[in-house]
Amino acid sequence: MQNRWLDVRIFISIVLMLFMLTAGAVSRDPVDHFFDQSLGDFSEELELAREESKTGILIMFEMDECPFCHRMKDTVLNQSEVQEYYKQHFLIFTVDIEGDVAITDFQGEQVSQKDFAFKQFRVRATPVFGFFDLEGKLISRFTGATRDAQEFLWLGEYVVNGEYKKISFSRYKRQKRKEKRAR
Repeated sequence: MQNRWLDVRIFISIVLMLFMLTAGAVSRDPVDHFFDQSLGDFSEELELAREESKTGILIMFEMDECPFCHRMKDTVLNQSEVQEYYKQHFLIFTVDIEGDVAITDFQGEQVSQKDFAFKQFRVRATPVFGFFDLEGKLISRFTGATRDAQEFLWLGEYVVNGEYKKISFSRYKRQKRKEKRAR
């Protein structure tokens, strides 16, 4: 009887430790909680972004075989804090840079996803995060995976606060790291 009681206490202790370890980082599927569903008409998405008083539109240019795209989805875009911040400020979509699916660009013209990515925005490597204002103009672009969720949040702040008009994102990150260390 005493051994059983000890086993139950050990089991409860393990469950509580696992809960405490995971309580700070809430992970949710980015397909359901980060990206918005689109019918492929970015001129209509601009209208919706304006109606919802968003800062703009974020497009993640990606491709299926991209390990950095998968890393971003599995370690950054799945974080609830990232999802909530970006959903507050942007409508968020993906574009397959190898896709033949027809979409409507910001000017109302029909193009394939791959032509939209390459011909209009010269996207070759992935992931590329393109931030567009409410007129459909590319205002900031980040190529590659961020180091972590914090850096991706800084990228969002960089655009939302208009810092992209004044300094490079590299300089902005250095400033944020200094501020963080000073605390």
